[in-house]
Amino acid sequence: MSTHRMSALAAGTSLAIATATGGAGGAADDPGTSDPWVTLTEDGYHRFAVPHSAVREALGAEPVTVEVSGTFGPAGTWADLATELQGGEHVASTLLAPGLHVFTYTATLVDRTRVTFREPTQPQPVTSDDTLATIFVAGEGVDWFADSPEPGPVEEVTYRVGESDRTAFVWRPHGVSGALPTLFLLADEAHSAREWLELGRAAQVLDRLHTDGGLTPMQVVMARVDDAAEVTRDLAPALGVELTDGAPALAAAGIGTGAAHALELARDTRLAALGLMSARLDGARPGLSAEDAPDLVRVYVGNSLDPAYDPTLELLATLDGVPHEFDGVTPGSGGTWDTWRSALRDLASRAFQDAVVGGPREGHLPLEAPYSPPEDVTTPHVDEHGIVTFVTGTQWAEAHEVRVWGNWAPHGAWYRIPMERDGDRWRLRIGPLDGFYYYRYVVDGVDHKDPADTVNTLTGVSPLFVPGETDRLLADVPAGQGGALEVLTYSSTVAPGERKAYVWTPPDYDPERAEPYPLLILNHGGDQSWGDWVEVGRARQILDNLSLAGELVPMVVVMGDGNVSDYESELLDNLMPAVEEAFHVARDADRRAIAGLSMGAMHTLRTWLTHPGEFAWVGAFSGFLFTNPDFDAEQVNATTRLARIYTGDSADFTYEGTLGLMAMLDERGVRYEFPGATRSPHGFDTWQANLIDLAPRLFVGVDGTSPTSESPTAAEEPADDDAPQATRTGSPGAWPGIVAGLALLLAAGVGWGVTRRRRS
Repeated sequence: MSTHRMSALAAGTSLAIATATGGAGGAADDPGTSDPWVTLTEDGYHRFAVPHSAVREALGAEPVTVEVSGTFGPAGTWADLATELQGGEHVASTLLAPGLHVFTYTATLVDRTRVTFREPTQPQPVTSDDTLATIFVAGEGVDWFADSPEPGPVEEVTYRVGESDRTAFVWRPHGVSGALPTLFLLADEAHSAREWLELGRAAQVLDRLHTDGGLTPMQVVMARVDDAAEVTRDLAPALGVELTDGAPALAAAGIGTGAAHALELARDTRLAALGLMSARLDGARPGLSAEDAPDLVRVYVGNSLDPAYDPTLELLATLDGVPHEFDGVTPGSGGTWDTWRSALRDLASRAFQDAVVGGPREGHLPLEAPYSPPEDVTTPHVDEHGIVTFVTGTQWAEAHEVRVWGNWAPHGAWYRIPMERDGDRWRLRIGPLDGFYYYRYVVDGVDHKDPADTVNTLTGVSPLFVPGETDRLLADVPAGQGGALEVLTYSSTVAPGERKAYVWTPPDYDPERAEPYPLLILNHGGDQSWGDWVEVGRARQILDNLSLAGELVPMVVVMGDGNVSDYESELLDNLMPAVEEAFHVARDADRRAIAGLSMGAMHTLRTWLTHPGEFAWVGAFSGFLFTNPDFDAEQVNATTRLARIYTGDSADFTYEGTLGLMAMLDERGVRYEFPGATRSPHGFDTWQANLIDLAPRLFVGVDGTSPTSESPTAAEEPADDDAPQATRTGSPGAWPGIVAGLALLLAAGVGWGVTRRRRS
């Protein structure tokens, strides 16, 4: 498989069925939080289960909705995860990216008031908002702030400022005693001293640096002060830290106003190092001279989402003439703890050392001009760094809240991200994003298609593609190089009247060539239309990119309307004859394929089993059969070249049904292939990955054809009895529960596709 294809498949990583059969069962490991309402399932999902009785007790009223709200969105954006009431609990599951997440529970009342609450047995709050808690998710790229096997001691110290008591925290390296250099780590005025520990995970960052030998032994004092004088007058004496010339070396760093205080401290006290993180001077210009400046001065800032982005330009001007190092713009995060935690790691590794190479860290960007917001935004604006700006019209000027719903989760599930009121409009900036997304607005709990999207008219969502390193197979190909997409209009006897289908023809399609083209029928899901595979599924881009990469046998792909009472009659008696009349397509089963998602997978499966000899190539994405039809298994095997069954993981509500389907096929002796579950829920992230996997396999070997050549070589024999079969993973006995569960989902308004419209 080419690396070009693998980039797009990354979102649909296969999950071995043997490890996924636990479904959404009990916790298999530490969920990274002390909240007993949160567990970790066997396949890595964080499952939130909030007792309805606890919600009522916290609110003193009945909620309309309950959500889990937290830093789950792209680059730590605050987002809401919907729950569903199941057996007395409000339940939601999601995959969380490795790192630290802050979260709370949010209930919406009848008047649209939103109330946050926490699990009542939680220990001391992590911030001044006493409803917040944290989850740490271990994984790739976050070992540097994971818990250390040899943590250094952290002491809570109380000191007096006038008539008030203040609290600071002091970290020291494990196994080190005696006098040490001191780094004062100052919080922003909006934070508490504790937040450096809880959200900055300063102790873990320093522990790991010390263990790895990347830290000069030091003590680190975390505090929130009102000014620099508080450090010299109150905090340092309380800790026994001497500020005289003969004392051990001193350093200071801070966030926001804490950075301004650190800068003042550097002016008044001789420091060895100074770190300024997302600094806000608020018009002040501390007079730090080159002679008084520390040996090391480092400036840090997040991307243009950081409120300190423009003020950092002022700061750098203030430091003109003072030796300093600008770390560059942190591209992946704004004014968040992800930025500041990383800055602490960088500064601590450099402090109190004689010679350290300066300059920005790898991948950081220059800061050359103030941020200029995009003008006249109608549909989302994407800047050169992948920051996306949403701005609504004035039609929701009177709304209580507007959120953007989209497949923002790491595995393609859906979060709602709150927008901010901007006069009569609503605005949101998130990012950086990379790849393909689809979105809609949620206004006071009601879903709305983006009114500014006048291009995609057949679905309930709008597409958003952000060029980058992922999902490249979902990008548009250069103009004129892809296949053609047209609309076929035909008459139907099943659903009387005119019906439509999208038809994709490959690059250089020749209606006069000697050999007719293979044909793929690609079916949409329930609550969808014949436009979903094009407008949301990116089928055109997938087929174009695979074709240009030489990985697709040239074929014609038809995406029809499956919303009919008798799908098989509509397909075989109406759509297929219309396609055969309008396009140069094959009429033999060996060169005809059928595939579909969800309800479309059900149509596909029933057609395959009950009409052997119509389609020799079959793909079913997240679908199964409610009832097993009568069919001749031997005839099905004899007329099938490839049948490939796909499903999402345990977050896909058809997952258990697919396992039951395969158990039935195994029992009947029907041959098929199962590549393992796709690491995504019941949505287009799953189905795009499935199409990307299936399409290059179709028609390979028919008359010697291959994806890179249409010239016949040697005919390939049909699959024999040794063809791969999936391990039997379900049993027909599971069907009553599966059918009953799905009936409840349907009754609750859960459609077969992600473009369903729901009130929340």
